[in-house]
Amino acid sequence: MAADPSRADIPSIAERARPIAAGAPISGVHFLGRTAVFVLGEEALLFVDHAQARRVPVHAGAILAAASDGARVVTGGDDGKVVATGADGDSAPVASDARRRWIDHVAARADGTLAWSAGKHAFARTAKGEERVWEAPSTVGGLAFAPKGLRLAVGHYNGATLWFPNAADTAPEFLEWKGSHLDVTFSPDGRFLVTAMQEPTLHGWRLSDRRHLRMSGYAAKVRAMSWSAGGKWLATSGAGQLVLWPFQGKDGPMGKAPRLLAPSGKRVVTVACHPGQDVVAAGYEDGLLLLVRVDDGAEVLAKRPGAAPVSALAWSAEGSVLAYGTEDGEAAIIDLGGGREQ
Repeated sequence: MAADPSRADIPSIAERARPIAAGAPISGVHFLGRTAVFVLGEEALLFVDHAQARRVPVHAGAILAAASDGARVVTGGDDGKVVATGADGDSAPVASDARRRWIDHVAARADGTLAWSAGKHAFARTAKGEERVWEAPSTVGGLAFAPKGLRLAVGHYNGATLWFPNAADTAPEFLEWKGSHLDVTFSPDGRFLVTAMQEPTLHGWRLSDRRHLRMSGYAAKVRAMSWSAGGKWLATSGAGQLVLWPFQGKDGPMGKAPRLLAPSGKRVVTVACHPGQDVVAAGYEDGLLLLVRVDDGAEVLAKRPGAAPVSALAWSAEGSVLAYGTEDGEAAIIDLGGGREQ
């Protein structure tokens, strides 16, 4: 494996990148069909398709959170609003916090169900427009919908809670582990729940018996997690290499070491697994972006190091297009071919 962080001697697709003039720091990116939607740090989304780039104002201030259900991009802002924006660029407020609190986290399901949080309160709105609220033990650290059934995981201090918004007579299930639990994610098969903690570690539970999973050894807080196709691996940031935890068996990563790939002198800060192949896009704090094949660690250069960390990554639904953005507003789309998307 190349020791030089610039990866001058590996295959490159960097020259195929189509630069995008974002004009602002980028905090996220999502695909709505073939359209890449870049989440800017302040006020707006940038819609980019084959013909043009359109800036769409959605908030009166900073955008603090974003998620997509495949048909819309849902954002939360420091203006206390939750806004849904469709592929045509039309946006509409979904909710406004009565106390004008910041909307810290959002989550979205393909059936149109949405969730968001403000302070200690988690909210859910069904596809029919019914709204529910639950008060967490502390400030909400993260939200994630289960892959099946209307179940919402809420990260908070000293654990995570599984909340069933549609079942008022069902008590939320508390999963305990000391510390501050931030980002949360379900495995694609729904068997495991994993949280990124304030400390440089992950914690998880096998939901069938609540057995604990401890995944440590990171140099920094884990800020990005992504499941590989089929859920065999959980790719994570937070170290000087790409860290992948095995989830193939019934015990997940219990008693197993992670696979470590694409080492660098700089830390991985964002990751995005290809939707159909065991390939991971890994963005580093020096702006380097690599495509890494899980089986053998083979690398392809997608972006050379630059002035700022890679802050956003997303694959289109069929995996034929990759979009990236950085903290200083550098952005691009790479068309890899191999599929036609609607």
